[in-house]
Amino acid sequence: MPLTVYVLGLSVFALGTSEFMLAGLLPSIAADLGVSIPDAGLLISAFAVGMLAGAPLLAMATHRLPRRTTLLVMLAVFAASHALGALAPGYGALFVSRVLAALACAGFWAAAASTTIGIVAANRRGRALAIITGGLTMATVAGVPLGTALGQHAGWRVAFWAVGGAALVAMVAVAVFVRPTDHPGGRGPLTTELRAYRRPALWLALGITALSTAAITVCFSYLSPLFTDSIGGPAAAVPWVLALYGAGALAGITTGGRYADAHPIGTITGGALIVVAALAVLATAPPVPVALATITVLGFGGFAVNPAVNARVFALAESAPSLAGASNTSAFNAGIVVAPWLGGLTINAGFGYLSVTWLGIGLAALTLAATGWAALIQRASVLPEPVAA
Repeated sequence: MPLTVYVLGLSVFALGTSEFMLAGLLPSIAADLGVSIPDAGLLISAFAVGMLAGAPLLAMATHRLPRRTTLLVMLAVFAASHALGALAPGYGALFVSRVLAALACAGFWAAAASTTIGIVAANRRGRALAIITGGLTMATVAGVPLGTALGQHAGWRVAFWAVGGAALVAMVAVAVFVRPTDHPGGRGPLTTELRAYRRPALWLALGITALSTAAITVCFSYLSPLFTDSIGGPAAAVPWVLALYGAGALAGITTGGRYADAHPIGTITGGALIVVAALAVLATAPPVPVALATITVLGFGGFAVNPAVNARVFALAESAPSLAGASNTSAFNAGIVVAPWLGGLTINAGFGYLSVTWLGIGLAALTLAATGWAALIQRASVLPEPVAA
């Protein structure tokens, strides 16, 4: 695998830490800014909204620019936005800084995915993209728990400064190791890439991405209060809870990456079934040791799906290498936008934090239904699965 892929994966570590770190900092942010926890949860949605809108727009705006330049600029903006967030005097300013950070993150993801697809063989795309998203998984294993612990002991603003510093380190790595010749620009006119979106199967694949992401995010967004208030775990254990989730996610994305290129439909189905089972256990408010094991399994199932949905979208959008990564990034974040909002509705309606597990089960069931539909379309059109190396 080219060194560029690993450098991009390490860069995603900083971006992923920022995107999910707030799940462990919601109580402290809410207390500091004088808002409710569901309102603080909307900061996760704010980031996702920026990713949702920014990915396709920035992919089109930078389509002809050198990918290395795009990567460096986006990391610089990302670092600056975290400085603004750390200095934010109130909820509104922090909200704006999260949207700005998300736009930069979206631009980076689109350029990173396009660069990766341009330098690896078609039958290794799932594995390569698993390495890129593995940076996100490592963020949940190490970055998010460390950021949460840092925020709990030194304040959430210090955690923001730390993420901004990590982005600057990523800039140096990209400047040194990503060559200007690694996919220097767009491969063709945008009109050519846009034609790929005439395929209903591609839109269904993007829908599966959104649903599968929402199924795990609706629980993850409120995992901290779910663990402490509903299950009865100690608040001091929350960083370890997030680390266990991340460890499961790392194992899941590694396993899913092995099968994503050859069996994307089967990998998505298996991962979604694991998510349903794990959420069903958490819905019973099990004892703390059982909950910890189940949270690890939840991370495994949810992230095992990730390489497969990526491989599926790129297989269906062969002629749109730049926009495919951007549109799938938007689909991921559509799920992230909807999930905290749905969870906030049920929590504010008085159903408690356990309600998010039932929402996750419903979304995972929809993922399974959509995946079954995709399998039927594939058989009817005799669309071959990508062949593994």
